[in-house]
Amino acid sequence: MVYRFDIEGGNFSTAGEASGKVKNMLKQLNLPQELIKRTIICFYEAEINIVAHAYSGEVLVEIDNERIAMHFTDKGPGIPDITKAMQEGYSTASDRVREMGFGAGMGLPNIRRNADEFTIESTEKVGTVLHIINHIQQ
Repeated sequence: MVYRFDIEGGNFSTAGEASGKVKNMLKQLNLPQELIKRTIICFYEAEINIVAHAYSGEVLVEIDNERIAMHFTDKGPGIPDITKAMQEGYSTASDRVREMGFGAGMGLPNIRRNADEFTIESTEKVGTVLHIINHIQQ
């Protein structure tokens, strides 16, 4: 199964909708609760990062018998220093984003902690790509 979602940068009124849909899909597949929880933490954090930092983004979710693969691609300013961005508490979020309760600098570290496989690539003034995989143990 393959699902695609468009994410609108800056639109916090719809932030989290895609992760809610994916959560419902995973529940319908009767997957283990712990796997669903870890997967949705990854998905939600990546989705919020697109909303908070990018102009737009796209998510592809591929689910088969062995894995849940999520591919997030955004168009935005990119990440100038990925090593810094992976540190807990480091954030480039605007004051506006922080006032809404986001931008604490835990998004990427939470993704890394909850993903079985995680890669990140970013090009300044182009955007960022995340590949996240969680394996389904039968």
